[in-house]
Amino acid sequence: MPKRPRRTSRRKTAADRVTIPSGTASPITTAAGPVKAAYFNRELSWLAFNRRVLEQALNERNPLLERVKFLAIVCSNLDEFFEIRVAGLIQQVESGVTESSVDGLPPREQLRRIHSVVASLVEDQYHCWQKQLKPALREEGIHFKVAKELNEDELLWVRGYFQTQVQPVLTPLALDQAHPFPQLGNKTLNVIVSLDLPDQPEIERMVAILPVPRILPRLVHIVPGAEGPQRFIFLSEIIKLCAGELFPGYRIRGAHAFRVTRNSDLYIDEEEAENLLKTIEEELRNLRRGAAVRLEIEEGVEDEIFATLCDHLNLSQEYVFRLSGPINLLRLMSLTDIDRPDLKFPPFTPADCSPLSDPERIFDQLREQDVLLHHPYDSFAPVVDFVEQAARDPRVCAIKQTLYRTSGDSPIVRALIDASKNGKQVTALVELKARFDEANNIQWARQLEDAGVHVVYGLVGHKTHCKVSLVVRREGAVMRRYVHLGTGNYNPRTAKLYTDLSYFTARDEITEDAANLFNSLTGFSRSPEFAQLLVAPFTLHRRIQMLIQRETDNAAAGKPARILAKMNSLVDKTTIDNLYAASRAGVQIDLIVRGICCLVPGVPGLSENIRVRSIVGRYLEHARAFYFENHDGEPLIYAGSADWMPRNFFRRIEVLFPIADPTLRNWLLTELFPIELADNENARELHANGAYAPVRREATSPTFSAQNYFMASATERARPN
Repeated sequence: MPKRPRRTSRRKTAADRVTIPSGTASPITTAAGPVKAAYFNRELSWLAFNRRVLEQALNERNPLLERVKFLAIVCSNLDEFFEIRVAGLIQQVESGVTESSVDGLPPREQLRRIHSVVASLVEDQYHCWQKQLKPALREEGIHFKVAKELNEDELLWVRGYFQTQVQPVLTPLALDQAHPFPQLGNKTLNVIVSLDLPDQPEIERMVAILPVPRILPRLVHIVPGAEGPQRFIFLSEIIKLCAGELFPGYRIRGAHAFRVTRNSDLYIDEEEAENLLKTIEEELRNLRRGAAVRLEIEEGVEDEIFATLCDHLNLSQEYVFRLSGPINLLRLMSLTDIDRPDLKFPPFTPADCSPLSDPERIFDQLREQDVLLHHPYDSFAPVVDFVEQAARDPRVCAIKQTLYRTSGDSPIVRALIDASKNGKQVTALVELKARFDEANNIQWARQLEDAGVHVVYGLVGHKTHCKVSLVVRREGAVMRRYVHLGTGNYNPRTAKLYTDLSYFTARDEITEDAANLFNSLTGFSRSPEFAQLLVAPFTLHRRIQMLIQRETDNAAAGKPARILAKMNSLVDKTTIDNLYAASRAGVQIDLIVRGICCLVPGVPGLSENIRVRSIVGRYLEHARAFYFENHDGEPLIYAGSADWMPRNFFRRIEVLFPIADPTLRNWLLTELFPIELADNENARELHANGAYAPVRREATSPTFSAQNYFMASATERARPN
């Protein structure tokens, strides 16, 4: 393993000031006396992750349009945070729940702290747009204009655009005794307009709302195709400028864009739902009417109108954010379509040189060796080829496949349909409740059923989150199984954006477990047994605790003990407590946790042997991999779909698979873990006070990016001999 860089002093940045308050649980007794076990708050830890994403937007080393993309991602992340997490806390408060979370914070206090952190994050987000990105884009010939900045020609074009493209689909909704407050859709753009009659000042001021249909583009290219700088204006600016045309005879006193975020969690009792698919469809329609949990509105709105909105939405001001810029910066994502390669990351082509690069020989190769791919550095094509080849191979008798999230035009789904049409037995475990992909998955489920595929939805009360594809092939007198197990979804599109691992094998002990898993999910099995796979909710949690305990016992006995774990989130209290115990026994623990981490590292007497880092860069770190030294035997190495969270251990179907092949194990031990632990460019270290700080390095030491290293390595491997 590479040595950790020595610490050097540096000036504090805004990132250092973002700390996550922690609470305490019952004391733990150590040789030095009782020590209070501390935990970071889950929600505030997630906000700290979003702060790290914002850092990428602020990072001038990133290409300009990539910085814009990171800023848009911050907005998207906050949307989901309010729709699910904040909505859940509000429900707890309204239901009178006062029970504290593991960190010691009750729901109301969590909401108070969330508001404080989010307010700071949003302020920095819009400062980044107004003071950094927008001026930098202007220097590159990409101009963003507000209404008052339009010249005569631009004004003429914008008014023409409004009259031909916008006005025909707008419907003004008056707010008065005869017109009740409208039902505003979740995250839809709206403009609230204040009007009066110039010749009748005694008449009370009137208010109307203009809901903007989703079909209209939110970012409008002014005079597209014209020479010179590219000019853009937000649709909300156009509507505010031209709103008077919708109210002839009235004077516009003010117009402000806003949007409402609503509770978007699904409420489904699967045991009571006779038809899960139809129940989810109905719930998706109900989501548009979910309770409001956030109001975003432009600065400058009159107090009276502001109060009207809050009153009708039943929102207190702590859930209202007055923005000094355009509503919904996620719309900036469309800028990445601009043909400016000089403002983007250099293009990268994944290496397609694995033993599975020839689709016709996939099964021949897998009889000879296991294969491990590291996406997006290795091409995702072999994963698709595995299913497509199985669909057309006349010796393949059956295909069993899990589908959690997939792409809009999924080649995996097409291959399963083709396989069914070719007379093969095809079973698809479709997770209808994959958050925000429910509608897509309903569509795939129906298409698969229409093609004769057996579509099932897994165990009641558990999401099927594991990534497994099993092929049964007749080879002479033998029925041989082949399996793909992954850490990411069967989605070729996100496979170019997420880092994940794909494992292919024909080992009997693993393929038999995979077959047992599918039988358990499609049939009846109260307590299935697995020889090699760690499967939630059956064996995973218990087995992880046993592995941690073994390292603890080895350290206590004076033997070498080491744990390396890479995951998206670490929340489970039992696991954290056992890691604390391992640290106190002397186990050296390095955790690479991209997002939420409730464990507090570096606390004397509690976690001084635990180090936590997060990597946020060009690609979304999504792989999960785990190493346990196991001194008296071979080191144990696993990868799979599960984070260390209660939902993954107990409320989802998850799979961790062992890596047994010596070559693949060696790559994980000499490449994946050491390289990510050596990153000093995109990595941030978590400190005991909750702050994430850049990895400290000597001033003379070069910067090192793990993701850049893996891209360079893949490019080198792909070169012709």
